[in-house]
Amino acid sequence: MTGTVKQPAEVVDRLIIGGALAASVLLLWFVSGSLLIAAAFGAGLVVLGLIAAILARRAGRSEAGEYPVPDWSVTVAAIENDEIAVAITDRANRLVCANAAFADTFGSSNAPSALPLEAASVDLLQRAVRAGWRDGRGHAEPIRDEAGTRWSATASRAGRGEDHLVWRFSRIQTADTQIEVLSSLSGPIGELLGAAGIEIAVVGQDGRIQAASASFSLRATGEEGKSVEGEDFVSLLRADAQEQIFFAREGSDGVPQLLLQVPVSPAVDEIAPADSGTASILMLLVDAGLGIGAAASVDVRAGTGQLEALLAQLPVGLAMADRDGRLLFANKAFARAAGLEKGKLPPYPTDLVVREDKAALADAVRRFAQGPANSGDMAVRLKGVPDEPVSLGLAGVRGLGESAVLLSLADTTEEARLKQQVAQATKMQAVGQLAGGVAHDFNNVLTAIIGYCDLMLLRHSPGDSDYDDIQQIRANSNRAASLTRQLLAFSRQQTLRPEVLQVPDVVSEVSQLLKRLMGEKIAFHVHHDRDLGPVRADPQQLEQVIVNLAVNARDAIQSRSDPGGRLSIATRRIAAGDIRRMGSDIVPVADYTALVFEDTGGGIPAEHIGKVFEPFFSTKEKGKGTGLGLSTVYGIVKQSGGFIFVENVSDKAGKQTGARFVVYLPVYHGSESPAKAAVKEEAREWSGGGRLLLVEDEDTVRAVAERALAREGYEVVSASDGEEGLEIIQSGEKFDLVVSDVVMPSMDGPAMVREVRKIEPDLPVLFMSGYAEAQLREDIDVDNMFFIPKPFSVQQITAKVADILSMADA
Repeated sequence: MTGTVKQPAEVVDRLIIGGALAASVLLLWFVSGSLLIAAAFGAGLVVLGLIAAILARRAGRSEAGEYPVPDWSVTVAAIENDEIAVAITDRANRLVCANAAFADTFGSSNAPSALPLEAASVDLLQRAVRAGWRDGRGHAEPIRDEAGTRWSATASRAGRGEDHLVWRFSRIQTADTQIEVLSSLSGPIGELLGAAGIEIAVVGQDGRIQAASASFSLRATGEEGKSVEGEDFVSLLRADAQEQIFFAREGSDGVPQLLLQVPVSPAVDEIAPADSGTASILMLLVDAGLGIGAAASVDVRAGTGQLEALLAQLPVGLAMADRDGRLLFANKAFARAAGLEKGKLPPYPTDLVVREDKAALADAVRRFAQGPANSGDMAVRLKGVPDEPVSLGLAGVRGLGESAVLLSLADTTEEARLKQQVAQATKMQAVGQLAGGVAHDFNNVLTAIIGYCDLMLLRHSPGDSDYDDIQQIRANSNRAASLTRQLLAFSRQQTLRPEVLQVPDVVSEVSQLLKRLMGEKIAFHVHHDRDLGPVRADPQQLEQVIVNLAVNARDAIQSRSDPGGRLSIATRRIAAGDIRRMGSDIVPVADYTALVFEDTGGGIPAEHIGKVFEPFFSTKEKGKGTGLGLSTVYGIVKQSGGFIFVENVSDKAGKQTGARFVVYLPVYHGSESPAKAAVKEEAREWSGGGRLLLVEDEDTVRAVAERALAREGYEVVSASDGEEGLEIIQSGEKFDLVVSDVVMPSMDGPAMVREVRKIEPDLPVLFMSGYAEAQLREDIDVDNMFFIPKPFSVQQITAKVADILSMADA
């Protein structure tokens, strides 16, 4: 039987408390004379004592460590690490502890899931949080901080109640071939190769050794552990009369060496530019019975087994060819860069390039195989990417029996893709500028044609013999004007009149037209999501986008042997979180309303899908289509602040069935309410006359505008350029309105108006131009200014002038 031994002080305390209790009860009995009251009082004191004892015991257990309060200073000391940033968060995602590396890198005010990172990185961290609480461990990689540094993050659930997450952030080191090679020489790889008789040294452009394996240093100096860094590489070797290479310390009594040279370049974006001259050379010295210039009777293939095993794991693309130009082997990096299928090595390196480069490559291989041991490079075009030349390195190799050539090729797939994107963007920009300039010049010509037609129609009635001919000229001029508007839409230079609207309303407006365009054999379906956000766009231009995409889908369906098919149009609500999960570098994170067109027209060939938005590109037969439909769509969408993408659609079996075009339009969050219906203002009647200054450098346009305005009763004074118009104003003549072209030689319209405003501050100005108002807005943004795009009719110019003068008179 065991018992608890009481401490003497504890026994004395209990005796004192018991005596005090008994004395209190006796005193109460003596005073009150009632034994019952004294007994009740004593029982109450006993109960209170027991409660106090229980509470004291619980407090004692807590102090003894049964429910300890965390001491975070101990935790901080335990997680200190210079290489890994560590942080601890609670269930409410609050940062409760972090080491110095985390605070220095990310700050000490934010929890890991709320760090100031790229949107895609924040999304990855939030997924890691959910996985950590759900599965006990979460992972996010790669994430980028504001400086562009990449990190790998892990979150592990921990704590007494598993109510904390422990975060560890490790920096992702950028792989670099030169650094990897330099570091591997002093490791197990260098020791393994040295034991096999292969010595390695990295030599810089100045011929001095940057790093060497331990076995190379031992054989070169005879002293174990002695460094040869900074030594002249050539001074450590010697050659005999037969051109065999030996270590200088060993002399001719040593083992002949086979010397191989492999260029090793640093990472372009981490160390230095590729053409900076900082590339090093990996020197391989292999023990062999033959040296440079050995007898040709030995088969070159007999010496490549050891070399192939050595080079197969290097990240540099390397291949070996004999003196006859036959490929002996190629490592994985070379096969990947050359676009070779697994296990299919062609007989000759010339089989890798286009026909035009075969002769030059074959000649280079023979030259490097038969000449002195040197190296060089040449530009070739691979069959897989004939439009992008790549640099192929060649180096003469000696010491393998017959002469051989070492080929090196870098994997430039990503670089080529980026070059194509830049070239495509540059081409589209150049064509857009050209299209805008052409449209501007055409608009001047069409303004004159349409204006003269209008003036002629004023003198002919519908019954005249010439009336129909003039109407035909005017109609065809309007068609040409529509074509120039398409050019301006592609180049994003047309004048838009945006409104706040709902995309389903615009689709409904053109649905009947689309059904007639599709015909009876094409099924047409429309579906709209709920709670779509309003967008701000030009409704007429948005209708043109819908019609052009629908007609494009119809033509694709009808081009198949079976003309039947299906076109579906859908509107989708795309939240900012959906864009973040897409991880797109093109579409900013925001709320969008998407317009989706999906057809069953068989899809777009892979070689054409990247060109569909180019102007004048068309897969239709010659003479059918202008090639401006999709380029117009692209221009309208981009000018409206949206984005458009195209992709092919496949069925469950993987067969390509059609194409999908998706238009993203940003949701408008302003206070303006969506337009329910287009409200047309009644034209103001103006009959007060007025004096106008007309400034236009195109003679035909000036003549048409002058005649049209004069017929309406205006007094028109004409000027051929801005300087002449300014001189008229400076002479003291008074005008009610200035009508001016924008782009003119010598002094353009905006420059003239700024000078005029110094004399007549309140004089209204009407600018007319073949360019879009939005494109010219920065130049023509002056007070009391109005704009009319070319080409315009006689009725349009006179109505615009009357409208301006009526407002000025109001």
